[in-house]
Amino acid sequence: MNDDIQKIGSESNVSPKKKGILRRLYDWVLHWANTPYGTPALFLISFAESSFFPIPPDVLQIALSAGKPKRSFYYATVSLIGSVLGAIFGYFVGYIVWEVVKEFFFNHVFSENAFNVVKEFYDKYDFWAIFIGALTPIPPYKIFTITAGVCEISLVILIIASIIGRGGRFYMVAALLYFFGPNIKTWIEKYFEILSVLFLIILIGSYVILTYVF
Repeated sequence: MNDDIQKIGSESNVSPKKKGILRRLYDWVLHWANTPYGTPALFLISFAESSFFPIPPDVLQIALSAGKPKRSFYYATVSLIGSVLGAIFGYFVGYIVWEVVKEFFFNHVFSENAFNVVKEFYDKYDFWAIFIGALTPIPPYKIFTITAGVCEISLVILIIASIIGRGGRFYMVAALLYFFGPNIKTWIEKYFEILSVLFLIILIGSYVILTYVF
């Protein structure tokens, strides 16, 4: 499974030109933390990121939570609800209108190679593929939600895996900021990918122990 994940991640790399665009979008997302509209912006960005938007909501969630650590779990809940609803939207994009919109997505959102790798991934896994895509920042979650619709993966599996994966990711960040305060913000941003992978290892390890030991 690890080789499959690395392959998807390598297929979803962006060009230097796109990285410049992404940096501007990143700054645009971050600026909402300094406005009265931070919470609705967090919801909308969480929704959009699950289907087409390139910047993850964690960026804004961390900024908002650093400003108001006691509301960290509230912001995590906003991210979770928006993200799961966006995942459902992405699923139906793949399920209903994929043949109409696929060229747009291949040209602007993710590569055809990444899409094909995820399709192969779904031949081996369903719940675990969506769960890992929801929990970890690489590869982009939108590839999994849209491809799930194309491959006609169970919508129930998509929702459950999304709630667990995205919930684990957003509430992990919320807990760190709630208990350690805004001083940990830079540390989270620097080591976010490592934290996500460690959290994944802990969850899978716990599942294996509960299943095969007890």
